[in-house]
Amino acid sequence: MHFVNAKSILGKWGMNIYRGCQHGCIYCDSRSKCYQFMHEFEDIEVKQNAPELLEEALRKKRKRCMIGTGSMGDPYIPAEKELCITRRCLEIIERYGFGATVLTKSDLVLRDIELFESINKKAKAVIQMTLTTADDSLCRILEPGVCTTSRRFEVLCECRDRNIPTVAWLSPFLPYINDTKENIDTLLDYCIRAKVHAIICYGIGVTMREGNREYFYSALDRHFPGLKERYIKDFGWNYMIASPNELELMNHIRQVCQKNNILLGTDSVFDWILQMPENNIQPELFNF
Repeated sequence: MHFVNAKSILGKWGMNIYRGCQHGCIYCDSRSKCYQFMHEFEDIEVKQNAPELLEEALRKKRKRCMIGTGSMGDPYIPAEKELCITRRCLEIIERYGFGATVLTKSDLVLRDIELFESINKKAKAVIQMTLTTADDSLCRILEPGVCTTSRRFEVLCECRDRNIPTVAWLSPFLPYINDTKENIDTLLDYCIRAKVHAIICYGIGVTMREGNREYFYSALDRHFPGLKERYIKDFGWNYMIASPNELELMNHIRQVCQKNNILLGTDSVFDWILQMPENNIQPELFNF
């Protein structure tokens, strides 16, 4: 882990407080060389001045908006427990009356649940949680450094009970590993019981690029002997590795979501996440 002073923190899609990750998910796209990491992926780059940069940026904004984090690095990696940089950023967001959304796999988000409650009352808060496999033993192989899916379900239920809206990312589904109707049905049942507002699912498959492909194949050799050779034979060097059952399974997900009034999509879900309440108050009315 190393610390840097960033020049800016807010981009088009929000902010990334940490660059790199400690969760060790075997399929992680963020390992891809196209993201031009200048350090080892596990050597987390910590933007130690993120709270100060965020406060400066929010002071200049003339209209409330949603501030997101988690697209390239989980804001609740284990180091956050001691560093509390994500928490400090949430405190600033709450104080200035902006909305917040986080994408995570970690139950550490519950540490800040009261902050999310307060943000949601003032503006809007959305907690997004990735669900990949309902089999906790398999989850410990695919995502070894983070809590199990059953625990993430408990997090979603806690959000439900506190009236904090949630979104579930059903992704990725690895061909011949967790791309089964049984697995998807259990994940959908979690979503229904937790009353998630929406589901994001890009399809039944996984993306592979230089950098994350090698890491993934190395994990297959360790945990699923012979499966790497099947991937190479069936998919070659494709970017999108689609499950042979993708069409059938996506149709099934659509039917279940429609039946249970769960918004399903990508752009439509992002639009809902970013939409602020109509009673949004202008920052200049406040004296900070």
